[in-house]
Amino acid sequence: MKLTIFTRLVIGFLIILAMVMAVSVSMLVELGRFNNITRSIMNVDNHLLENEKKMSDALLSQILYEKKYLIIHDDALYDKFLLAKLDFMKALQASIFIAADDEKKKMLTTVHSSFKHYQSLFDEEVDLVRAGKSYPVEEHTQQKEKAVNSILDELKNIKASSQKHTFEQIRQLEGAMADARQTAGLFVAAALLLGVLISLVITRSITKPLSRVITKTRDVSNGILKGDLKVASPPELGDLSKAFNMMCEKLNALEHMKSDFYALMSHELRTPLTSIREGTSLLLEGAGGQTNASQTKLLRIIAEESNRLINLVNSLMDLSKMEAGMMTFDFSHQDITPLIKKAAIEIAPLAAAKHIIIETAPAENLPYVKMDSEKIMQALRNLIGNAVKFTSEGGRIRITASNGNSAVKVAVADTGPGIPSENLAMIFEKFHQAQYHRQHNIKGTGLGLAIAKQIVTAHGGTIWAESVIGQGSSFIFSLPV
Repeated sequence: MKLTIFTRLVIGFLIILAMVMAVSVSMLVELGRFNNITRSIMNVDNHLLENEKKMSDALLSQILYEKKYLIIHDDALYDKFLLAKLDFMKALQASIFIAADDEKKKMLTTVHSSFKHYQSLFDEEVDLVRAGKSYPVEEHTQQKEKAVNSILDELKNIKASSQKHTFEQIRQLEGAMADARQTAGLFVAAALLLGVLISLVITRSITKPLSRVITKTRDVSNGILKGDLKVASPPELGDLSKAFNMMCEKLNALEHMKSDFYALMSHELRTPLTSIREGTSLLLEGAGGQTNASQTKLLRIIAEESNRLINLVNSLMDLSKMEAGMMTFDFSHQDITPLIKKAAIEIAPLAAAKHIIIETAPAENLPYVKMDSEKIMQALRNLIGNAVKFTSEGGRIRITASNGNSAVKVAVADTGPGIPSENLAMIFEKFHQAQYHRQHNIKGTGLGLAIAKQIVTAHGGTIWAESVIGQGSSFIFSLPV
């Protein structure tokens, strides 16, 4: 299934959104790890350390009250001993509740057992003191010290284990932070790379067919009407290419109809025009009797206009043949310099009538050009004649030829009124004349430059114009050597 432009953009955005969400989820997972580690430190290890301190303080208080009680037998001291016992048991029970591993629970169980033994020894001793009985004080003292030392040793072990676990948790936190940075960096880099690739793919899938449409549009504007635009995807541009090809086919058919019409009309017009011209010539020669001055003047006007119309018809026929690809060319390698000089000599009488100077300045040792000399001569006549037509009296025309880039370049420069820049691309179209020339009532058929372009193009060359308003124009063509 071929995806539309809208669908491609939506899919691209969804993929990018999915990558952003993946990065966010990975960050949340890492934040969860941080939270678990910090919670373990705050709620377990820190509380164990606090409770260890409370138990140590309570135990030391009991030892102090115990020794004082045995000396002075004050029940208030015994009550304080019991309060310290209560504080110790609260801290012990809290530690047993939050202990996370079996090792700490075992230590706390040992503490509880030793503390109970210590309590039982002291309670037994209290009962003996209150009853006034004698007992082995030294033995009781040693057993109590042994129980207390066992409690303090286990509390120290619990403290050391909690501190060790805290340090391990902190190292895990540092490792988790490093992993998070690395994971985030990888995800961000992958997301950026994938985002760029997706953008390039989607953009390329749209701009590439668009560039084909633009190229084909330029071809159509240059008169290439082949309906060979092939764009299948996206569907919108595929439909556009089909419509474009249909347009090219219709334009091509219309162009053929127009060329056929020109050819037919040229053929149908040339025969009667030739008859009119020949009849007029006979009348001027006196075949129909003597004519007076006014009749002779009219007959000469008819002859001139007949010749002009016949030349126009011949130009139309030549152009129609060239456009249809029916014009034959006789190519051979020749020097273009003699053709330039010959064309300038042929046009010289027309230039002299307007007091226009024609200069020829071809470069020396120009390479031979593969050309049809008659057709190139026709193109030169059209360009030079066009320059004479649009150059004011007393102007100048300069014809140059030079060698460059494996081609011979010929330029016909005049001192005419110039051509607006917006018209330079259209002056080689048939029946087209620049707006400036029409405003100044300069007559022309608009076929000379079109024929010159067809001839140069058939030789594999290019033709163009350069102009500055008020300073003149240059018509240049290049032929490959």
